[in-house]
Amino acid sequence: MIKRILSIVPLLWALGFAAFVIWLPRPMDGQTTDAIVVLTGGPGRIERGLSVLQQKRAKRMFVSGVYRDVRPHELALAQRAPMALFDCCVDLGREAVDTRSNAQETAAWLKEHDYRSVRLVTTDWHMRRARHELARAVDGNVRIVGDAVKSDPGFAMLFKEYHKYLLSRVAGLVGL
Repeated sequence: MIKRILSIVPLLWALGFAAFVIWLPRPMDGQTTDAIVVLTGGPGRIERGLSVLQQKRAKRMFVSGVYRDVRPHELALAQRAPMALFDCCVDLGREAVDTRSNAQETAAWLKEHDYRSVRLVTTDWHMRRARHELARAVDGNVRIVGDAVKSDPGFAMLFKEYHKYLLSRVAGLVGL
């Protein structure tokens, strides 16, 4: 009996990994939320968030995990976005250093602004874990809509992210 159970574990792991790779989250369109949160760390993320903000699909945008020395005008120049957009509607978070701290920093910002819905912008391979961590941080008080930035990740990236996602889920189950 124990042999059978133990033989199922690798099969479940392999099927889970296959599903993780095959069904990467996709970009979202058309939906409006109170806010947008962009997690730094991958190409196209900030551009996607700014595009949605300029389409007036949200009131404000929060960029989590910004390097401490980056100023709003520098980011606006780098993104070729109007400084007026940054002045009115973009906040920079500088405390986060990983996905879990991104979620905590974002949850505090959402609570401060009393937002009830957020569009989470991150890379497709990162979306599941980022969304899981953010859902844990907001404790069911905020509707999270994933808006994945399409990428072309290699096997190593997917393999690593799948295991980080599994560890994040297990940590959530045991209350860590």
